[in-house]
Amino acid sequence: MNITLEQAERAIAAAKAKAAALNTLMNIAVVDSGTNLVAFVHMDNAWLGSIDISQKKARTARYFNMPTGEIGKLSQPGGSLYNIEHSNGGLITFPGGIPIKNATGEIIGAIGVSGDTVENDHAVAQAGADAVS
Repeated sequence: MNITLEQAERAIAAAKAKAAALNTLMNIAVVDSGTNLVAFVHMDNAWLGSIDISQKKARTARYFNMPTGEIGKLSQPGGSLYNIEHSNGGLITFPGGIPIKNATGEIIGAIGVSGDTVENDHAVAQAGADAVS
């Protein structure tokens, strides 16, 4: 099952609202279960370098069905996923990517956010993911 455009737009709207509440500018990407881009927002004056990062965070979260921050913990030296960020054309292994689940708990896509601290990136992504389920 895939996220619909309506659900992706709801995730984007919630993420934008959270970014505004945090007084930050973000790039927000939503991918479907096959990691295809469904919706994207580049807030005015958000960092250009974060466009690619937000999309890679979304894809990374979906590739492994876990938040990117969790992958980061496992990819530290000595960890079971050490150096995984070099696979799949480049992964992002710090917070800001979260799988999106539907009401029954099935993963239907993912959201990736980049543009500020990893704590704010994660909070904005979580707001977007929570708006769908």
